[in-house]
Amino acid sequence: MSSSARIDVPVAVTEDSLLGGRVQFFQPVDGYRAAVDPVLLAASAPAQDGDRVLDLGCGAGAISLCLLARVPDLTVTGIEQAPEMRDLAERNAALNGVADSFSPLLGRVEARPPHFDEGVFDLVVTNPPYLEAERADLPESTLKAAAHVEGEVPLAEWVEAAYLALRHKGRLAMIHRADRLADMLGPMQKRFGGIEVHPLYPKSGRDAKRVIVMARKGVRTPLSLSSGIVLHNMDGSYTPPVAAALDGAELTLGERH
Repeated sequence: MSSSARIDVPVAVTEDSLLGGRVQFFQPVDGYRAAVDPVLLAASAPAQDGDRVLDLGCGAGAISLCLLARVPDLTVTGIEQAPEMRDLAERNAALNGVADSFSPLLGRVEARPPHFDEGVFDLVVTNPPYLEAERADLPESTLKAAAHVEGEVPLAEWVEAAYLALRHKGRLAMIHRADRLADMLGPMQKRFGGIEVHPLYPKSGRDAKRVIVMARKGVRTPLSLSSGIVLHNMDGSYTPPVAAALDGAELTLGERH
């Protein structure tokens, strides 16, 4: 479902839906458009009732809203640097009746908001910009550039911010491009243990284009690589577990090796 609309934020938006209509979602016409990646991260993130969750770089709130649809008894804080996107996240929280559970704050990855609590979160979820500045053609849209290109904040800063936000034995769940795996693992292995790499294969027999990486603060468990999950059948339709996740079910990412 998608229809053009304007709301009281200074950006043109469409009104869309996620999870088969369970989540109503305003997002910018010219900016980051939520697709499969944030939904799959929310479906696979190890959230439990009562957890405090940080959505680092929350945008309009796709990960948070999908996570709350699956695990309603969460307290979710978002951090977003673009005021327009932060306002959309706040509007989306109200639209979906979770304004008491999801609080998007204006701030930056490397400079969290004043009085922001560090070291208290059970889970950090994040979908950082995928492209390095020197390898990217910058989009004309400022919102789109901020969502897709790292800019002045390298991936290591996202890992460090997650580490500082988490309590002892808290968990990090991040989705990124498979060709940036080394950039994720370098800083993670300095700060985290229990690292799990879950490849996402577009089709059977194809190379992974995305990975979901889980890690845990304050543990020493060795790194593991799971069998991952195939997203599409050969005819282009979603595989059953992915189709179920896109409708709101939990997603199991594969056996670990």
